[in-house]
Amino acid sequence: MALNLNVEQPPRAASAAAIRRRSMMASTVGNVLEWYEWSAYAVFAPFIAKAMFNSSDPVSALLSTLAVFAVGFLMRPLGGIVFGRISDVKGRKFVLITTMLMMAGGSLLIGLMPTYGQIGVAASVLLLLARVAQGFAHGGESATANTYIAEIAPHNKRGQWGSIVFVAIFGGSVLAFSIGGGVTNVLSDTEVAEWGWRIPFLFGAVLALAALYMRRGMSESEVFDGQQEAQAVNTAPPLDRKKVVRSILMMIGMTSGITAAHYTWTSYASTYAITRQGMDAEGAYWVTVLAQLIALASLPLWGRLSDKIGRRPVLIGFAVAMILAQIPLMSMINSQPWTLFVASTTALLIVGASGALLASVLSEAFPTRIRTQGIGFAYSFSVAIFGGTAPYLNALFNSWSLGWMSNVYIMILCAMTGLVVFKLRETKGIDLKDA
Repeated sequence: MALNLNVEQPPRAASAAAIRRRSMMASTVGNVLEWYEWSAYAVFAPFIAKAMFNSSDPVSALLSTLAVFAVGFLMRPLGGIVFGRISDVKGRKFVLITTMLMMAGGSLLIGLMPTYGQIGVAASVLLLLARVAQGFAHGGESATANTYIAEIAPHNKRGQWGSIVFVAIFGGSVLAFSIGGGVTNVLSDTEVAEWGWRIPFLFGAVLALAALYMRRGMSESEVFDGQQEAQAVNTAPPLDRKKVVRSILMMIGMTSGITAAHYTWTSYASTYAITRQGMDAEGAYWVTVLAQLIALASLPLWGRLSDKIGRRPVLIGFAVAMILAQIPLMSMINSQPWTLFVASTTALLIVGASGALLASVLSEAFPTRIRTQGIGFAYSFSVAIFGGTAPYLNALFNSWSLGWMSNVYIMILCAMTGLVVFKLRETKGIDLKDA
């Protein structure tokens, strides 16, 4: 009998590993699509501004569009809290399917809604409602995806596996910019402004069907199932609420510089090049795609490095590098696409060092029973306050000819990230069941 047991064990172990990999793939594909739908708005912001707001004042229209972008972010903490609670009670899989449906619905609405010229201010209101719904869903998706991937990852490879969440973020953005470049290449400027900007949103709604099918086959997190069993028999340890509050505040501070730098260089840099420096939109889109592809390829390497030397050294390195590079990189952008490519590639490689570690660090900061709620609030709040407003503040400061202020703002937040990380304990390799 002992011999038979030994023969059977490897297939069971291999099967469990295969299930984890399929679940990771299903989560990642859906996450890529959600980030694509989210990023498509930023990519086509100049065209949406003309369609949905008063075109007599281009600066006002652009700022209004970016303000709607920020409002979507402001809904993320609420979505993170609500869906975080559901995830910690009902399970990670349920939330990942629900948020996928909501994001797809918002994308479909944006792709089909009438313009300002057709129904007036009602168009602006519909756009706002769609972004509010997407922001609410996105808060839950981000928190749950970070939790889920970290929980199914091997302890000694959590940084590398967790980097997949940020791969999805860059992947969604790359897909959005690729379609943006394709649309602007195939269609004339007039056609893009009139109807071409709708294509990415309708395309995303269709792709959601495939992602939903994949997510139906995901397995639930064993860490979550173990916590549910422990609570059912009253063996779960008591919750240290003071420690939870401290972790939330620390994670908000840690994420501030990361998210502000990320959205400046993924969502605003190309808009700045087009609207302020006169760069051709097609060229700006394609060099941004190349820059993000290069940064995307580096993410698993950053995650693997953190599994070897720890999370803290990598994150502190990000903060120092971004503080030193922000002003020189933004200053080099002019009307030539290569300047945006060099600046964005360098900046995004630096941002990637921190983004690759977010899933592992955030998950290691909270106990299982409130992990998604903690991440949902801390991460979504920080992204809403510091990330979602970054494109708007950048555009506002530049419209006042005070572009240096936006650079200083990013540098201050990165300094905050470095300070918080300096105070954090090292958590690489810990067992999330005991976190």
